[in-house]
Amino acid sequence: MSRLELGAKAPTFTLLDQDGTKHSLSALLKNSPGKGIVLFAYPAAMTPGCTKEACDFRDSVTRLAAARWQPVGISPDPVAKLRKFADRDGLDYPLLSDPDKSVLEAYGAYGEKMLYGKKSIGVIRSTFAIGKNGKIIGVWYAIKATGHVGRLLAELAPE
Repeated sequence: MSRLELGAKAPTFTLLDQDGTKHSLSALLKNSPGKGIVLFAYPAAMTPGCTKEACDFRDSVTRLAAARWQPVGISPDPVAKLRKFADRDGLDYPLLSDPDKSVLEAYGAYGEKMLYGKKSIGVIRSTFAIGKNGKIIGVWYAIKATGHVGRLLAELAPE
């Protein structure tokens, strides 16, 4: 598994969201509020940690928009599960379905990880700030579900 570095070109994709709408990276960037998108990879919808993280992004949408960033979630969950997740928790930003994990792998967000002291294979909770030009502006691997959005906003704060 290779990890993305600052300045690298973000791997392109086209995936379905919780409504079954196709989203390409280029369209998400074109329609973002200014600086680009914050793509966050999470292991599974409706689990405690992923719910905390997704709700943190939901509760920070206004602050992200003020800093001119659009949040976008990505997980291997099927579209129907993402719809339930969005409805249950009021998530009003795109949640992308990557069932074959190819996009997660391309971003270095799927592979070997430590889980409760044991090696396992799965989604590595990660976040990527992707600028309008399609380049990686920020990258955070193996993050914690809680408190991440605040740190992210501090690092991506407008100059």
